[in-house]
Amino acid sequence: MKRKDMLRICLQNLMRRKSRTFLTVLGVLIGCCSIVIMVSLGIGMKEAQERTLSQMGDLTIITVNAPQGGRGKVKLDDPLLRRIRGIPGVEALTPKQGLEADSISLIAGAGRRYVADWTSVVGVDTNALEQVGYRLVEGTLPKREGEVLIGQYLAYSFKDTLRPEGRNMIDRWSAEFDDSGKPVDPPPPYFDPLKGQLTMVVETQNGKVTIPLTPVGVVKEDYSKGSETSEGLLFNMPDLQKLMEKVQGKKGRKPAYESVMVKVKGIEQVEPVEQEIKTMGYPTESMESIRKPMEKEARQKQLMLGGLGAISLFVAALGITNTMIMSISERTREIGIMKSLGCYVSDIRIMFLSEAGAIGLIGGLIGCVISFGAMIAINLVSLGPSLENVIPAIVGGESVTRVSIIPPWLLLFAILFSVLIGLGSGYYPANKAVRIPALEAIKSE
Repeated sequence: MKRKDMLRICLQNLMRRKSRTFLTVLGVLIGCCSIVIMVSLGIGMKEAQERTLSQMGDLTIITVNAPQGGRGKVKLDDPLLRRIRGIPGVEALTPKQGLEADSISLIAGAGRRYVADWTSVVGVDTNALEQVGYRLVEGTLPKREGEVLIGQYLAYSFKDTLRPEGRNMIDRWSAEFDDSGKPVDPPPPYFDPLKGQLTMVVETQNGKVTIPLTPVGVVKEDYSKGSETSEGLLFNMPDLQKLMEKVQGKKGRKPAYESVMVKVKGIEQVEPVEQEIKTMGYPTESMESIRKPMEKEARQKQLMLGGLGAISLFVAALGITNTMIMSISERTREIGIMKSLGCYVSDIRIMFLSEAGAIGLIGGLIGCVISFGAMIAINLVSLGPSLENVIPAIVGGESVTRVSIIPPWLLLFAILFSVLIGLGSGYYPANKAVRIPALEAIKSE
């Protein structure tokens, strides 16, 4: 039998009992929708958890600390950096070193008008900053000695010495949110640090050191990277080490780093890279210890929700089996005539399997369309029913948290699963059909 004839007969048989076919397809449709929507809610839950964790810190960053607070024999030094760079999965890294002093103050403006009584100073590898996850709000990375990066809100640390005490600083927290609860930009500072020079005064037991600085870029605030991203200074590591030699009076001796930030290529590589570093004898910190239990919990909920949806689809499978058995009992004479005319047994089996598979395919396709529409509706209820939120409800966004997420693989899986359920449900009726003797079938009324 030709494929075109097989397809025509399949469609004719499905349309012969429209009500029965419709109800059977409806059962598959409901089961498919149940699976897709339930799993999509689990995926949305997982994405919301990861977004929450990413707000607490970069999920692909591992912080390596010095054993025993740096007082032991094992230290964070350049040979260690080379070993870590050689670990598979490591994308970039930067050492971190803070400047310790009795007092660190900053002076700016004509006539030394603006003064910051204290700030934090940290040395990093500025060439690897963006790879490690630091972001520049404006400006560029330092290229020459004396150039530094400043924290996003460093300008608010300065006092205006020409104003009376108590009214000589700008409170950037005074207008953090508007009446509707949305964050607003803080009031502008007294001056723009990128448009002038800064003078840093460092005081230690060895005396006072004054250093002219040129701010060239502003780093976005990120407390997971350190408080210096908010109200501090970021030096290139060689510049900071020269400054430490000046301040501490120890020349020719390179101090060990306080910590090392390691960026890996993906979340799945955090655990093996972290374990490799621990075997070297260095304690580490990452979001993995928090993410793993939350991911496990989300997976369990996802499986539970998917299982509930699968029950509906298996109930629909019983409906397909029932429909096909009833179809066989009604078409017994037809089967006998086909056999007596020389139709192959395999063609009869394929015919019934095609009908069952078609029911699964039609139900799966319609179910996926309805599920996609349900996803948009659920997300619009969460984000707010407006035309502006239609696109974010479908594709998401950096600041958009969707309740329901249907990736393309889920739709494909749902359709294939529905077809397989249809074929599996039709296997027993198809075998039953081919086992009917031709003479007995022809005599059947």
